[in-house]
Amino acid sequence: MAACCSLLILSGGCKKLALATGDQHALEQYFADNVLNRTFVVDFATDSSVDITSKYSGNNFILTKTTSYYDGNMTGTKDGMTYTGTWVSNSDYSKLVINLNSPSVPATFVFFNRVWKFTKKGVPVLQLAPWDSTDPKVLYMRRL
Repeated sequence: MAACCSLLILSGGCKKLALATGDQHALEQYFADNVLNRTFVVDFATDSSVDITSKYSGNNFILTKTTSYYDGNMTGTKDGMTYTGTWVSNSDYSKLVINLNSPSVPATFVFFNRVWKFTKKGVPVLQLAPWDSTDPKVLYMRRL
């Protein structure tokens, strides 16, 4: 019994160590298990330091896994209407490019269409900010 418990503790520790050291398979699996094909909602959003979170009340977003761990389709749902587009990430999952574009997306969804950097991937909340920019935008997405 003690050996079994030790094995469970070590396996959890190994997974954290693999993520911390950038083990590619561990990164892919973590992203697939915790982000892809999961429903997210906006927990917090600011644009030029103005809180715009309420604009996304009741909206859902899903990054879909395809045959790749680095790109796929994305959907956003608002008022029962589904909008589609794409997402792309880099190999260390520090960057996320979102492009929702079909059918013509509501003005509020244009906020998502940019290159984001992950400032924190503390699932269930993903924290994002514009990539390589001091643009005062913040986006926190919470997994349901």
